[in-house]
Amino acid sequence: MSTMVPPLYAGLVDDASLLPPSPIGLADGVAKYDEHASSWYADLIGSLLVPASIVGAGPLPRASAGLIGDVPIANLPVTVEKLRAAGLGVEHVEAPVARRGEDPQPGLAALRQFAAVQGDLRLYAEIPLSWGLLAALDTVVEARAQGLPISPKFRVGGLAAELFPTPVELAAVICACRDRDLPFKLAAGLRHATRHTDPETGFTHHGFLNVLIAALTAAEGGEVAEVAEALAATHPVPLVEPARAHRDEQRPLFTGFGAANVVEPLTELVRLGLINGGYE
Repeated sequence: MSTMVPPLYAGLVDDASLLPPSPIGLADGVAKYDEHASSWYADLIGSLLVPASIVGAGPLPRASAGLIGDVPIANLPVTVEKLRAAGLGVEHVEAPVARRGEDPQPGLAALRQFAAVQGDLRLYAEIPLSWGLLAALDTVVEARAQGLPISPKFRVGGLAAELFPTPVELAAVICACRDRDLPFKLAAGLRHATRHTDPETGFTHHGFLNVLIAALTAAEGGEVAEVAEALAATHPVPLVEPARAHRDEQRPLFTGFGAANVVEPLTELVRLGLINGGYE
């Protein structure tokens, strides 16, 4: 008998197959996403992520998507309007508000202006894990108090070692979001369920299951050291048991992440016995 994905993993993985450096074309990406959305593991899948720069690149299929703002924030209103006119249902927008080392406040102000005219369109402000982070989170709290549906997003990987936060650094960010009642998304670097070192680059990547358990730990009142311990685990054993214990609960804090191939995180969850492969 077909089984549902446990609530703990509902909408955890966005389909990032259309984002660089993916070679998949838009039509193929939408067709593949539709396959995922009609499969037994459909509840695991979040949005199809589409770059905003795709406007003008050719005809758009009718689909729903999360828009990745790879254009200036000032261009987003026109971009969203054009995409919707072309038949693309924009479910949410993710936009960087600053480069690493820049003040995120001007970008957040621009995003708040965009949010004010978009009604209930969900927005994710991509905030660098650097100077000005905590003040930026406070600004997001202010925006949400005004009814603007903005949440933070963080990149936890990249092409340089300094773009990978340590477990303690990421734990502090998760606890800061917990203290402010802010759900967050993550991007980059989450290639596997558990923390691991890439043999080609030497970079140590965070695991998406580590982050999920870290978020559970934070939501239950855990301090930075406890949350960091969950993030630092390189073996699945200390992660699997709490995941099983909370499988029927809604996931706290951690909204999700994007994967170029959504079957890869699905396969790892099946191998760990956290999703049973579609049958019981």
